[in-house]
Amino acid sequence: MIKRLFDLLCAATLLLLLSPLLILIALLVALDSKGGVFYRQVRVGKGMQNFRIFKFRTMHTGSDRQKRLTVGDRDPRVTGVGYYLRKLKLDELPQLINVLKGDMS
Repeated sequence: MIKRLFDLLCAATLLLLLSPLLILIALLVALDSKGGVFYRQVRVGKGMQNFRIFKFRTMHTGSDRQKRLTVGDRDPRVTGVGYYLRKLKLDELPQLINVLKGDMS
């Protein structure tokens, strides 16, 4: 119970503080290439329960269906903005939403 309360407090605070940055990143992703702002992927959580993880989209739409590994710094499937989001690990910030939902801790 205390751990969940801690998760909620931290995730909500970080989302609030980082909201200007998150909005800026969302705009950059939307302007850089066609497709949605978020990439959602099924992951397995506690108790082997599937959930959808949130990330900023860093690849062109449909690239995940090619079933190829990302190789090297300049994979042509990665968008211009996506390259920097990955390099700075900013594409991971929307996972705070998953923490709020209780999917992750």
